[in-house]
Amino acid sequence: MVEAIFLNPTRPELRRQLQARRAALAPGERLAAADAVARHVSSQRHLREPGYVAGYWAVGGEVPLHAVQLRLAPAQVWCLPVLQDDGQLRFAPWRAGDPLVNNRFGIPEPDVDPASTLAPEALTLVLVPLVGFDRAGNRLGMGGGYYDRSFAFRRHAAAPPSLVGVAYACQEVPALAHEDWDVPLDAVATEQEWRVFGR
Repeated sequence: MVEAIFLNPTRPELRRQLQARRAALAPGERLAAADAVARHVSSQRHLREPGYVAGYWAVGGEVPLHAVQLRLAPAQVWCLPVLQDDGQLRFAPWRAGDPLVNNRFGIPEPDVDPASTLAPEALTLVLVPLVGFDRAGNRLGMGGGYYDRSFAFRRHAAAPPSLVGVAYACQEVPALAHEDWDVPLDAVATEQEWRVFGR
């Protein structure tokens, strides 16, 4: 069920409202959501193909992805995003214990030579963090545009990787305005459901 929000909020106001909803969740609810999301993702046979799977380091109350990482198929390689100076994302394989360094936002990312990172096109699946989403597959992010810029090639083509939003059900809103630069999701996984948007 989509909870009511203030009428016609601006994007910054909507982000604040949805972040407050997320912050109000208890630790047990977060861990239960992490397990449910992992079950949804791992049950999708087409998402278990060999290749590079990108997740994210959960911050600010985002759904943790440790349970997804533990359920990867044998030929899948877990990756984390690495911010680039040009506002794009690249990705690097990472396993627990590998070195990390905080980026300019204080988010841990793999401490690797930039030349060893992967382009977005090299991935098969990306688990995308978000602040809000709607039933049309539109995503509200933090406002930096990193995912939209990095996956702009997906706006007009059904090419890999699959883009799966990860969220709590309370982050759903009735509708989000779609901008020309927004890259829609292929599916979303919450603690309550797996929803495909048919792209």
